[in-house]
Amino acid sequence: MKDTTMTAHTRMTVLGETDERYDEILTPAALDFVARLHDQFAGRRHERLLERMRVRKAIENGRNLRFLPETASIREDRSWRVAGAGPGLEDRRVEITGPTDRKMTVNALNSGAKGWLADLEDATSPTWHNIIGGQVNLYDAIRGQVDFTTPEGKEYRVGFETPTIILRPRGWHLVEKHLSYTDRAGSTKPASGSLVDFGLYFFHNAQALIESGRGPYFYLPKIENHLEARLWDDVFTFSENALGLDRGTIRATVLIETITAAFEMEEILYELRDHCAGLNAGRWDYIFSLIKTYRDRGPAFVLPDRDRITMTVPFMRAYTELLVATCHRRGAHAIGGMSAFIPNRRDPEATRRALAKVSDDKHREATDGFDGSWVAHPDLVEVAMAEFDAVLGERPNQVERQRTDVWVTAGDLLDLSSIDHEVTDAGVRANVSVALRYVESWLRGTGAAAIDGLMEDAATAEISRSQLWQWIHHRIRTTEGTRITRDLVSVLIDQQLATTPRTDEDRFDDAAAIVRMVALEDEFPTFLTIPAYAHYLVDTPSDEAAGVPQEVAA
Repeated sequence: MKDTTMTAHTRMTVLGETDERYDEILTPAALDFVARLHDQFAGRRHERLLERMRVRKAIENGRNLRFLPETASIREDRSWRVAGAGPGLEDRRVEITGPTDRKMTVNALNSGAKGWLADLEDATSPTWHNIIGGQVNLYDAIRGQVDFTTPEGKEYRVGFETPTIILRPRGWHLVEKHLSYTDRAGSTKPASGSLVDFGLYFFHNAQALIESGRGPYFYLPKIENHLEARLWDDVFTFSENALGLDRGTIRATVLIETITAAFEMEEILYELRDHCAGLNAGRWDYIFSLIKTYRDRGPAFVLPDRDRITMTVPFMRAYTELLVATCHRRGAHAIGGMSAFIPNRRDPEATRRALAKVSDDKHREATDGFDGSWVAHPDLVEVAMAEFDAVLGERPNQVERQRTDVWVTAGDLLDLSSIDHEVTDAGVRANVSVALRYVESWLRGTGAAAIDGLMEDAATAEISRSQLWQWIHHRIRTTEGTRITRDLVSVLIDQQLATTPRTDEDRFDDAAAIVRMVALEDEFPTFLTIPAYAHYLVDTPSDEAAGVPQEVAA
């Protein structure tokens, strides 16, 4: 039974409907803790988002990224180290990623992986049910009570040994419009998705995780610079003090998935050094960030078909080698990214190809010095584990391996001249197809979708739509001679709609409206999920309609 009555407590107001067991998560004490987080950090969050806009404008106007001269002393000081792995994080050779729905929770816990990235970000469509229902599932998983039976009678049971849970909250740029926060001056605005996800999870589960021999661990997404990392570090210290925990109980792994963060890896580690376990090479968001950041800088920054941007192209090699060398110099784990290929249990040949590609990808990462990597499907755990076992043996990681052979310059990170810039008709059609089908899935509440043998999430959809935008604005011509225009892409969207099987429940018409908005308009939305969320996943008027800049709407 659902109740749509608004509930207020202190200065956090629940606007979303309530459902079974939501009251176990949205308790007065938990909401009070989230309100205190907003009191302390909402203003600084807003400042950091404004700074993002300033940096992007400077790059648009011709400034290139560089390693910061003002923080050179941090990079040159070889004495400092990060806190490193907490209990249960020492061996991370394979981590499985995925949303926090009930079925995925059980499958992840039974996967045989060393860790589970429980994702409230890119692999989750942020419906109110997914966010709060996911918190319920995590609460149960931590307490060993997550077994369930489907309406068809299929039973899901969790085994004895389970991965260490690492929560990924939403990034600083996202809001939670089903919770409003009233500050001490009486101003009310949507809550921060980051502070809501972190706060509810930490408040309810930190002590239980510690008692289980592990701890409250987090992946930090979409960080763009070391000052954003400092903000997270202060959130952690405040939260530990609030619950009476020792400083450093929290451990965080930062996703280096923005081009700006790649230039500040050591500074990010330094800011989080008392709470940091490592860095992760978030490859898909990294590619999206590069396109987004340099989208207006001319044809030299135009990337080719998405499937041509592999991990072996020079600018991606520079990024990953710098990450490994940086992490190991500071005693941090270097965690590899996700190969998008997934098996198909109904197609043995497709499965064979997927396993071979994942094996190659994980072999490269293990031999490059990564301490672990990600997979998106339980059937991939074994093949990824084999590649890391072959390199690590009985060792939990290879942090002691120093990459003294790595010397990466700012030019290396931005070296797009050494790749081919070939765009094909098929590449354009593929981007339209993926963007449309993924967004439709996202609108129906599924944030990780298997499409054409690949696991697509918000990051890969962002690549697809941002490439379309960039190709249109730079009047790129395909190798077949086709000029990429708004009209062409609009026709391709219509053709995709016409050839896609439809149901009464599908959201393809809404998905098409979103894709046109984020790929065909003059303005480039910083994230497609911001307008999509505001217009389609909540019932409140959108901030965009009121003229509020997307990323600072909260």
